[in-house]
Amino acid sequence: MGTKGRQIIGMDVEELLGLLNAAYASEWLAYYQYWLGAKILKGPMKDAVAAELTLHATEELNHATLLVTRIVQLGGTPVTDPKQWFPLSPCAYDAPDDPYVAVILDQNIAGEQCAIGVYKRLMDITKDKDMVTYNLALTILQQEVEHEEDLQSLKEDLDLMVARGSK
Repeated sequence: MGTKGRQIIGMDVEELLGLLNAAYASEWLAYYQYWLGAKILKGPMKDAVAAELTLHATEELNHATLLVTRIVQLGGTPVTDPKQWFPLSPCAYDAPDDPYVAVILDQNIAGEQCAIGVYKRLMDITKDKDMVTYNLALTILQQEVEHEEDLQSLKEDLDLMVARGSK
C-alpha cells in the first residue's frame, strides 16, 4: 500500500483489517449459500427464486472482490484459508439442508439482515476516519438492502400463492 494512503486512515489499521477480513469471510459464505441454494431449490416459484439467488451469489462474490482489494490496499493479507471463514464471519452460514423454497428464502433473508448490520457498523466505524472504506461499505450496504427487499418480496409472493392455493 502507498504510505500516504495508509497515513490518511484516522483509526487503527489492524482493527480495520480485522473487520474487513470478517466481512470478506461472510461474503464467501454468503456466495456459497446462495449458489448452492439456487442449485438444490425445490417447491413453488423455484425458477424465479433460483434466478434471484444466482444473481445474488454473483453480487456477493463481487463484494468479496471489493473487500480483498481494500485489504491489499491497506497492506493487509486476506484470509487465505477457507476454514477460517466460519470463525471469522459475523454472519452465520445456514446450510440449505432443507431445499424448500420458503426455508431457503428465510435463511437468506436472515443472512442479508446480518450483512446489513455488518456494513452499517463498518460505516459507523470508518465515518470521518477512512472515506475509501466508508464508501466501499456504503456501496455494498446498498446492495445488501436491495437483496433483503428482493428476497422478502419473493417470500411474500410465495406466501400469497401458497395461501390462495390452500383455499
